[in-house]
Amino acid sequence: MRARLPDWAVEFVMFVLKQGWACLFGFLMLVGLIVSDAMWQPHWAIHRYDALVIWAVGLQAAFLVFRLETLQEAKVIALFHLTGTAMEFFKVSAGSWAYPEPGLLKVMGVPLFSGFMYAAVGSYMARVIRIFEMRFAPYPPFWTTVVLAVAIYVNFFAHHYIWDGRYVLIAATFVLFARTRVWFHIGDTPRWMPLPLAAFLTSIFLWIAENVGTNTGTWLYAGQSEFDMVSFAKMGSWYLLLYVSFVTVTLVLRDALSREAWEPRTPVRQPAQAPG
Repeated sequence: MRARLPDWAVEFVMFVLKQGWACLFGFLMLVGLIVSDAMWQPHWAIHRYDALVIWAVGLQAAFLVFRLETLQEAKVIALFHLTGTAMEFFKVSAGSWAYPEPGLLKVMGVPLFSGFMYAAVGSYMARVIRIFEMRFAPYPPFWTTVVLAVAIYVNFFAHHYIWDGRYVLIAATFVLFARTRVWFHIGDTPRWMPLPLAAFLTSIFLWIAENVGTNTGTWLYAGQSEFDMVSFAKMGSWYLLLYVSFVTVTLVLRDALSREAWEPRTPVRQPAQAPG
């Protein structure tokens, strides 16, 4: 491939492949939604939602057995699973969205596989940092990022009762992370991207994943039919939720953060030796 493609094309292909490997858990969860929607029959002995719980638990176990996730990563992913499930209970009870199908493994109208959808975001975050050998620099004081993440999480609940502060919080992400670069490695050459841009691009892919969820009828937003597109405004919600996920992951992966500007050394390629 290197003999036929220019260097930039090789880097792009490697970038896509590494990203695909990083989001493997989320991809397999979406496969489960699509395949189960296409094949499931109402008269089958097990409900589709319950089968998705088994699928999700099996995936998580396989990731640990085959060391696709470390135990350290699994701990923080479990934390994000719990915070995500708590938000599901509240949002479903508030009527923001619903899970229309029956299931035995449902609590307060929420099927228990839903927490794994949030865990998939945490899994991606942890794996992409490791796979791309990422470094975040210059990183703001860690306590400020925790305060921001808590404020974003609380706003997801509070905006049902008081003024919605999402636009202020979006502005706060730019103020806090305006100077922060995400350094990553595709091959030998280090690359970087502004952190807010990385979060925005990731939110686009999560919006696409949400459309998979709604178009398979797995969940539906209030007033939405099965084949309506999810509102583009939901990208703003995912953009903010990504910061909650990112800060949660950095509770464990602190080594990737640097308070000072970081300039990696680009390896110098040795010239090829003449034969003989």
